[in-house]
Amino acid sequence: MKWIDLPPVWLCLCVALAWMSPVTFVPGSWAWLGWVSLACGGILTGAAVMAFQKARTTIIPRQAPAALITGGIFQWTRNPIYLADVLFLTGLSLIWGSVVGLVLVPVFAIFLQKRFILGEEAKLRDAFAETFETYANRVRRWL
Repeated sequence: MKWIDLPPVWLCLCVALAWMSPVTFVPGSWAWLGWVSLACGGILTGAAVMAFQKARTTIIPRQAPAALITGGIFQWTRNPIYLADVLFLTGLSLIWGSVVGLVLVPVFAIFLQKRFILGEEAKLRDAFAETFETYANRVRRWL
């Protein structure tokens, strides 16, 4: 059952709720912003995955990190994949005109931070001590 407690599973659940929601608005002029949000999320995810591969460390939450990534996309945000997940939910909600999806965006962001990010940061703090503290003081958690 551990596979169910991964960020992409929670993202899919939120996306499904947004898509099935009967409460909508006419997306009209907001749809373009949804597409921009999706594109930015894709770019963030791609850049982060490449950084993980280059550093030869795990991308799986709760696994022990082999390296602290501070370059590339990680010099602007400590959590580019989680930020991308939030952008994906935002983008799809705007494209579909889903009020429920837009309401879920901040809820999902808070959930990701409490369920995954804080624990990952604790592991990084344990593994990389002062180096992580310096990094965390220099780079914001989200943006």
